[in-house]
Amino acid sequence: MLWLFDWLQSHYLDIKFLHVISVAMWSFSTAVAYRDYIVPTFLAVEKYPDDKERLARRNWAMERFDKGAVLEHIAFPIVLITGALMFWTGGWSLASWSWFAAKMLIVAGIFLPIEIVDYYISHFGGNKEKIRLSGNMERYASMMQFHWLFFRITAVFIVLFIPLSYYLAITKPF
Repeated sequence: MLWLFDWLQSHYLDIKFLHVISVAMWSFSTAVAYRDYIVPTFLAVEKYPDDKERLARRNWAMERFDKGAVLEHIAFPIVLITGALMFWTGGWSLASWSWFAAKMLIVAGIFLPIEIVDYYISHFGGNKEKIRLSGNMERYASMMQFHWLFFRITAVFIVLFIPLSYYLAITKPF
């Protein structure tokens, strides 16, 4: 196992590069789609709930959003793995790096639970396209509303804590 540690330690900067690129991909890959497609289409359906064209546009946008979230959901495990490798090979400890401990609390307490739910509603039991193709339109409508509620709740956390995580990692303020 020492050989693995030595090898990983000699590639620390490569791991850090992969970590930073993956963090950027995870944190920004769905931002434009959310802002420019998801929010306007949901608001339009809320304003005109009987408009079948707006409803179809919202459904199309959400199904495409689920597919687009694949990049985000590939990047997040890479972030976790490379972060753990950097922690292990970099000689860090939570006791001596308070900025790092704060960042890990954000990752474990905010981002990880959000991502677990996000994986479910985008790719697994809550995937809107799979539900539509199954013909269960009641569940389809329910998952659309659940995903919209999820966005409304988590958007505040994402907007606050992604920049804070970047700040902590870059400035190491304490």
